[in-house]
Amino acid sequence: MSITASMVKELRERTGAGMMECKKALVEADGDMEKAVEVLRMSGQAKADKKSSRVAADGRIVIKSDASQAVIVEVNSETDFVAKDDNFIAFADAVADSILAGKAADVDALSNQKLADGRTVEAARTELVAKVGENISVRRFQRVPKRGNLGIYSHGARIGVIVSTDRGDVELARDLAMHVAASNPVCIDDSGVPAETLERERRIIVEQAAEQAAESGKPANIVEKMVTGRIAKFLKEITLLGQPFVKDPEVTVAGMLQKAGARVTGFVRFEVGEGIEKKQQNFAEEVMAQVNQRA
Repeated sequence: MSITASMVKELRERTGAGMMECKKALVEADGDMEKAVEVLRMSGQAKADKKSSRVAADGRIVIKSDASQAVIVEVNSETDFVAKDDNFIAFADAVADSILAGKAADVDALSNQKLADGRTVEAARTELVAKVGENISVRRFQRVPKRGNLGIYSHGARIGVIVSTDRGDVELARDLAMHVAASNPVCIDDSGVPAETLERERRIIVEQAAEQAAESGKPANIVEKMVTGRIAKFLKEITLLGQPFVKDPEVTVAGMLQKAGARVTGFVRFEVGEGIEKKQQNFAEEVMAQVNQRA
């Protein structure tokens, strides 16, 4: 069967695949449009499998909300270029909408959940990989139920924050979300600091104080006071309530909340690629390796 330009055009519009890929799929399917779509999907899955080991540390954070909750999701790509692509942006938004409307508890369950267009998240991801030529992954998401006020803030598409408060108003909650985006606290207060984080910092501070005491001849009780003071300073720096409020550094977040008669009940902060190790390429070493192979 001869493959016409209109058939190629129709397949491109349905799948978003390249012209040559559509023509090859139609030839393989002997002009059967539905079979050609399946051929392209299978090809896309094969490409996605090959790219799955590549590090995807760029991307975007999307937040969506309704009357009962807010959701935040990180969708990753390999490069900033693809993260700004309209197809990638549409996929990330569709995933966030699906999370908001569905009940998936984790990323694995989400992969089988349907998007508004009827495709599963995994099918849409696979097709997008074939279209943009990069590894794409839905890394993580979280739901925040609305109990009181929810403050939502996005710094571009790189950082997203949701803060919940028991009282106050939406403006207060949003200001707090902006503060969390800028100051990146570890937790709300001292009680939430991980024991290993505190122990690691204490060990460093004790060693530093001991060295300074040895050099200056300060007595042990002074060293202990130095350690206590520095740990207190460290806790203020990493806890939300101890930090100076970004819009008014003369007041701590705790002081601002006390004045408003409100309390922060939780917060979520996602930043694109945090905790993912990017492969650092040394092009000089790469060239030399190729030269040595040819020598």
